[in-house]
Amino acid sequence: MLTSKQRANLKSLASVMKPVGQVGKDGITDAVVKNFSDALEARELIKVTLLSQWVGEKREIADELATRMKAELVAILGRRAIFYRRAKRKEPHIEF
Repeated sequence: MLTSKQRANLKSLASVMKPVGQVGKDGITDAVVKNFSDALEARELIKVTLLSQWVGEKREIADELATRMKAELVAILGRRAIFYRRAKRKEPHIEF
């Protein structure tokens, strides 16, 4: 579980990032989860675009995606969701 200070730090780091992908009309497929999970392992922090048809359900879609990726939902900003998961590698990680 992230603290509010950690969330704020991660949001500031993600502010300059471009989205790595989008959740489209097909919803959350296994391929989408795998692609985003691989990106999280490489970067630890990703930004994802939620297409406009998910406007009413952004939180539910983002929560489901976070659960399936075993990641933390940092924030939802407009149509973008930010996810964090500490990588399993021994190299340097994002510091809070």
